[in-house]
Amino acid sequence: MLNSCHCLLIKCMPDNQSVMISGAVEGPIDEVVLKRLLSYIGAIPGPIHITNGKGKLLNKLNGYNHAARYNPWVVLIDLDYDKACAPPFIAQKLPDPGPWLCFRVAVREVEAWLLADQEHLATFLSIPKTRIPTAPEALNAPKRTMVDLARHSRRSAIREDMVPRPESGRKIGPAYNSRLIEFVSDTVNGWRPDVAAQRSESLERCLKCMQALAKNWRNR
Repeated sequence: MLNSCHCLLIKCMPDNQSVMISGAVEGPIDEVVLKRLLSYIGAIPGPIHITNGKGKLLNKLNGYNHAARYNPWVVLIDLDYDKACAPPFIAQKLPDPGPWLCFRVAVREVEAWLLADQEHLATFLSIPKTRIPTAPEALNAPKRTMVDLARHSRRSAIREDMVPRPESGRKIGPAYNSRLIEFVSDTVNGWRPDVAAQRSESLERCLKCMQALAKNWRNR
């Protein structure tokens, strides 16, 4: 079992023993984040199932857990406004995890993991780095924080894409997902999982779990 200590994350480079890992997530941003993390640790992203919501993912969790008896899987879910901390939440929702399952929780939303790379996100949003919170996992609503940051962007395109129009009644802008997918997908100037993990314990735990899963599968 992984401990809660902060350790230096080592990037695993792809080799002839690269592991294909399937996954399940709530939405399209989570899908790209998971694929980025899998590539980062040297694994091959397998099929990633998008459930379009936390409730639907939890309803299918037993099925994913069953599949993890035979092949490696990662299931990523947001903690959102659940009162429990991540470890009790995991234990409650999945008391008997399959041997090849990595069930991880983003505290409180996957946007917190993106906010944890302050420098590159500030550049992407065209805002001062000092505007970005230094403790993203302490935020009650990271998605709302992301939208508020975009509202102060020096680039009109970012504001128009990520900030909802007052009359829309929506919480995010029309191209909010597309913009964050762009940020995560850019392996040169975009999101850096190793840097973000230094400010996000749930991300660090996720990376360690995935690294252990890949290693154990190779050595089985």
